[in-house]
Amino acid sequence: MPLRLYYDLLSQPSRTAYMLLKMNKISFEAKEVDLMKGEHKAESFKKENQFGLVPFLDDDGFKVIESVAILKYIIGKNKLPDHWYPSELKAQTRVEEYLRWYPSNTRSACVNLFLQLVMIPKFTGNPVDQEAVKGCRDKVTEMIADLESYFLRGKKFIAGDKISIADLLGVCELVQLYGCHEHELYEKSPVVKAWVENVKQETNPCFDEAMVKIHHIHKVFLTEYAQK
Repeated sequence: MPLRLYYDLLSQPSRTAYMLLKMNKISFEAKEVDLMKGEHKAESFKKENQFGLVPFLDDDGFKVIESVAILKYIIGKNKLPDHWYPSELKAQTRVEEYLRWYPSNTRSACVNLFLQLVMIPKFTGNPVDQEAVKGCRDKVTEMIADLESYFLRGKKFIAGDKISIADLLGVCELVQLYGCHEHELYEKSPVVKAWVENVKQETNPCFDEAMVKIHHIHKVFLTEYAQK
């Protein structure tokens, strides 16, 4: 059975796994799971993955449910270039340091703002909670400052001069803000904006391909939610 990736390109970690496979020309069976339609909660999917989450990797019965573990498994099994997850101790430590920081910082801040502006109004029909949005924007702004002053200070990428999975994960979270027209929050920082552009350049055309759903959400937001 071929390597299978269950994913939705609306999901930030899904985009990361998808791009890593595509950029390195690794053959896989693409299994799209539509989160907006609730397909991740369907019994047929939960038979494959009891947690009902994407991304989800199935390699001939060997199943992996966590995004960082998925990325490391892809790298290890396919012996991908060392820069994706460096073997050199200091570079690897920088990657690991960010991987441990990002879930409760980059990911949490961006996800919560996206939820407040797009997902909660869509699924509840309630107006945007502007007070909650302000708090989320403040968290994103604080996170951006930390990225600039610590993780990216004097560097092109998290681990130095070469791209790693830390960069993929981080930038996929930031560009989620494009979907709710809040990307200017990171573009205000020349350092962080340059980081995003560096990752785009290193990963295109896969990056643009993976962003299709976010561009669509962005158009919908501008025509519907922004008017509420």
